[in-house]
Amino acid sequence: MKTKPQTGARAKGDQIGDLVRFVRQSLSAQANPRKAIEMAAYMKTAMPFYGVPQPVRDEIRREIKARLAPSSDRGYQRAVLSLWRLEHREEKYLALAVAQMYPQFIRPQSLPLYEQLIREGAWWDFVDEIAGRILGPLLLNYPAEVWPAIDRWIDEKDLWIRRAALLCQLKHKQRTDHVRLFRYCLARAGDEDFFMRKGIGWALRQYSYTAPERVRGFLLKNRGKLSPLSYREGSRVMVRAGLMRPG
Repeated sequence: MKTKPQTGARAKGDQIGDLVRFVRQSLSAQANPRKAIEMAAYMKTAMPFYGVPQPVRDEIRREIKARLAPSSDRGYQRAVLSLWRLEHREEKYLALAVAQMYPQFIRPQSLPLYEQLIREGAWWDFVDEIAGRILGPLLLNYPAEVWPAIDRWIDEKDLWIRRAALLCQLKHKQRTDHVRLFRYCLARAGDEDFFMRKGIGWALRQYSYTAPERVRGFLLKNRGKLSPLSYREGSRVMVRAGLMRPG
C-alpha cells in the first residue's frame, strides 16, 4: 500500500477529509478497469467499481484503523457517512468496514445510521453485512434498547429492512432468541420475494447448526406455511446429517 493517510496536526484538524482522500487515492492506485466491469456484472448494478478485490480493501481497512480511528460517536458516524456518500461500491464497502471495526461505537444511538445504510444500500451485499456484523453485535449488547425497533422492522414495507430484521441473529448461536426467529420466519413466510424466502431458509439453516432438533421441529410443524425454497434451505444441514428427508 503506497498511499498513507496523513498523521499529526493535519489528521487531527481534518480527519474526515484525510479519510476520504486516503480511501480514494488508495483505491484509485489499485484500480483494475477490467475487474471493475466483472464485479459490477456479478452484483447486477450500475454503480461503478474500481475493480479492487477484498484483500486489498482489507489492507486499506487496517491502515484506517491504525491511523484514522474516530474518537467519538459523532466522529464515528461522520466517518461512516463520509465514505458511504462516495460514488464507488468499494468506498461504500469500506464505509461498512469502518462501521464494524470500532465496537465501542456500535451503540443504540447509531441505529438510525444503520437503518439509513440499509435503506439506501438496498441490495444483499450491503444489507447482509450490516445485519450480521453490525446489528447482530448491537442486539447482543443492548437487547432492551434495540429489539423493539427490530420487532417493528420485520413488518416494514421496505424489503431490505425486513431482511435485515430476519438475518440479524445469524451469528448468535446459543444466544439466539429462537422465539423471535421463528415468529419472524412465520411473519414473512407469505412473502413472494426471492430474497425474503431465501433469507428465511438461511436464518433457519444457520440456527440449525446450534439447535438442529428445535429447527427440525419448527420446519416439520410449519411446512405448509413455508415456501419450498425456505423449507429446503432451512433443512439442508439436517438433511446432510440424516435427521430429515430432502424436501
